[in-house]
Order: sequence, then structure tokens, then C-alpha cells
Amino acid sequence: MGTETCFPGQCLQARQHAATVSGVRQLARDTWAVKLDCPQLGQDIVPGQFFMIRPQQGSDPLLGRPFALFDVCRDAGGRAIGVEFGFVRVGKLTSLMSGWREGDVVSVWGPLGNGFPVPECRHLICVAGGIGQTPFLAVAREALGHGTYGNPPRSVIRRPETTTLLYGVRSSSYLAGLEDFRMPGLEVSLATDDGSAGHRGYVTSLLEQRLQSAAADSHVYCCGPEPMMRATAAVCERFGVPCWLSLETPMACGFGACFSCVTKVRQPDGGWDYRRTCIEGPVFRAEQLVLSED
Repeated sequence: MGTETCFPGQCLQARQHAATVSGVRQLARDTWAVKLDCPQLGQDIVPGQFFMIRPQQGSDPLLGRPFALFDVCRDAGGRAIGVEFGFVRVGKLTSLMSGWREGDVVSVWGPLGNGFPVPECRHLICVAGGIGQTPFLAVAREALGHGTYGNPPRSVIRRPETTTLLYGVRSSSYLAGLEDFRMPGLEVSLATDDGSAGHRGYVTSLLEQRLQSAAADSHVYCCGPEPMMRATAAVCERFGVPCWLSLETPMACGFGACFSCVTKVRQPDGGWDYRRTCIEGPVFRAEQLVLSED
């Protein structure tokens, strides 16, 4: 069972939790998911928000790392009892995490950030690249009426007629959590760079095809590598479709004190200023952002 400590001056729902690992599973090549027993976090968090995680003991690594909600874990009665998140094993902490065992206790700080808005459109299209599919399991379940999120629970006044996940990776071995996305009402289309699954090429090609027939009253939510998000934003601008981007910006503190996660945001006078991804984001309207070129 997790324990929580509130910190004055931060978001009212953000808490420090001592959470217990209740499961670890491999989703794909180098990709894992961890379930945490943490009831308060499960009750409070909404799709697109994130939390900071670090081992409860020791100082290596010293700083936590941000991870987006994959989904809320619930008991047989539907009560939130924890959260699950996904990650790619790339560094010291994620290598440790893939070896966590049931019963391990970890330190979690959250929920943090703004999350995706409740969908209010006819067609909701989620565009994911790499590990960017992570936020969209909860997004889809909320949009389709398969789950509620937040405290008090958010309500979807106008459910989308269609909800679609467009998911692109390098190769089929990196497709993570496909079984989780098998739910009534969700259409999933895949793209791989090498053609080993679905469309051969970029996931943005799938988005263009979809918008050619269903641009009217469509909204696009996107998460993944910045070049892919920049291309998605350009496609949406061309079709006149509103687009929200969830940034995968490296963070140190998670609550706005260190300013290590700033991103450029356009200002009404035509200039730009910095905004903290962990506080004002991680989700921004695409037209707000000044996305850098490679």
C-alpha cells in the first residue's frame, strides 16, 4: 500500500508517494511496464499526466525520471488501486527498473503536468512514435467510455464517433502493448520503418491518409520523438486540424524549480518565451510551440 506526503506550494494533487511494485512485464524489445500499488495517485491522475520515480533507497541515481501514465490499475469493483507505466531500457534507472520485483518499494512524485484535454470532437486521432503510445491507452479508454480518470472523475460530454491510434516504430519487435489496445471501438493502424508490420514508412503518412477522408471535426493528440511530432504538427496545420503535442522533455525536478525542461512557446506579439514542460505542459497546442529543426 502506498503512503502519501503533500508538499505545500505545489499542485494540490501532487504528492510524494511510497509505492509498492505489484508487477513487471516486458511489452516489446527493450520495453517494459511496471505496475505500482499507489491508490491516491491512481485516483487523481488523468491521461497525459506523468510522475517522477526513483528508488526509495540510495543516491544512484540521485534524481527521479519522468514517466507518463499508461493506465490506472483497478480492483474487481473498479476502484483505483494504482498505476502502470511503460519505459524503454536505455540508462541506469530504467535498467534497474526492468529488474524490479513484486514488493519492492519506490518513491513516486505526482501526478504532474496538465494532461490531454477531454476530447470534444467527432474524430479523435492519436499519433504515437516509439514509446509515445504510452499516454494513449488511458486517452482511448476515457474517450470510448471504458474508464474514468481524475478526482473528481472527468466526464466526456460528447464522445468521439471514431477513436483511432496510429502507431509507428522502427520494426515490429518494438511494437509495445498492442494487446492492451485491443478494446471495443478503438481502431489501430501500424507503421514500421522496415515494413515488418503495417504500413512501410512513417506514421505521418497514415495520418495524411486519414485526414484526407476525415479532417472535418477531427482532433489529433500526438506523442513521440520531436521530428515525428514536428511532422505531425505540419500535417495538421495543412489540413486545418487542431493538434496537441505531449513533449518528451528530459526533466530533473518535475515541479518547475530547476528550469531544465523549458520549451519555446510563441507569444501574442510574435516573439517567444520559455515555458516549463513539467508545469505548463507536457501537453501543448501545436501552434503554441517553436519546434526546433534537426
